[in-house]
Amino acid sequence: MTIGINAIAAFKQPRTGVEEYTYQLIRHLIELEKSQKHRFILYSHFGAAPMEQFLKRTAPLELLQKLPPNFEIKYLKWSWPMWTQIRLAAEMFFQPPDVFFIPVHVLPLIHPKNSVVTIHGLEYEYYPEMYPVRHLRYLRWSTRYALKHARKIIAASENTKKDLVELYGGKPGNIEVVYHGTGTLGAAPVKTGAAPKVPYILFISRLEKKKNIDGLIQAFNLLKEKYKIPHKLVLVGPRGYGYENSKFQIPNSKFKNNIIEAGYISEQEKWFLLKNADVFVFPSFYEGFGLPILEAQAAGAPVVTSNVSSMPEVAGEGAILIDPKNIESIASGIYKIISDEKLKRDLIEKGYENIKRFSWQKCAQETLKILVE
Repeated sequence: MTIGINAIAAFKQPRTGVEEYTYQLIRHLIELEKSQKHRFILYSHFGAAPMEQFLKRTAPLELLQKLPPNFEIKYLKWSWPMWTQIRLAAEMFFQPPDVFFIPVHVLPLIHPKNSVVTIHGLEYEYYPEMYPVRHLRYLRWSTRYALKHARKIIAASENTKKDLVELYGGKPGNIEVVYHGTGTLGAAPVKTGAAPKVPYILFISRLEKKKNIDGLIQAFNLLKEKYKIPHKLVLVGPRGYGYENSKFQIPNSKFKNNIIEAGYISEQEKWFLLKNADVFVFPSFYEGFGLPILEAQAAGAPVVTSNVSSMPEVAGEGAILIDPKNIESIASGIYKIISDEKLKRDLIEKGYENIKRFSWQKCAQETLKILVE
């Protein structure tokens, strides 16, 4: 069977949630398909990194000696606007694969009947004001279109499946839940060096309004004011929509010298920061999955996250759940961990136990089963 995959997201840098999902899924499909039972075509925009560079990022060395002959990258040259709906659609018309997989939401207007689409979340329906208007319209249209025309929908969580059924009238029998995976600290490249001397509270994700950066900064100010904590707040990630408001909050904070905006960092630096964080905080307003929660648990960081959408589902018992709209709740959740070493150790152990439910290998296996059924 020939399986086509829209692989653009896998080659993007920096990688955040959906990019990491696509990248890891393809990596583990390569490992699963050593028997070369199926042929894979990875469609990408012209100019994306070649397969060798893709594999070299974090792939095992044995994969570099010879690229799997059943995997190929097919560059589709086109100016960037409407690449999916024009250039990729044309490819599907003239040379369709046996099954076509879209890892990130948008199914081309022209596509094989045997198409599978992953929908990660419907955050935009709960917080539409946090999205550019044109992007919001496209998300809504593409979700309806995928539900109507794809043979199967993969949802990233039970919560996302519930949203697709309740908000868009999706048929439950046509929607399969396949969880994302996560890396482990032992398997991840970690920056070497002594742990930072100053304790810190860590956030890693895109710096944007829907991730509740404003609320986190306000909670940090409260912690400094009320509890006199010695910690710094480290914000890691590329800037996203609505960042401008957060940008002005930092210099206006009395504790601005204790707020560090690190921007995008390497994989090695990410795992180093996670490993040494006193608390990892992910107070997002809404998530389709919440991959940073699992990465923090895998690294042994105690987690504070929101009590809404998929986050309790993903975090299991390995996190303190807070109300993301309540600054006192965020601050209280963080302080509980800082002030209680026993609770901190307990959350770390429960986090290690929780991540056993998730792996990229399992994600790839379950996805492949859906593709070839």
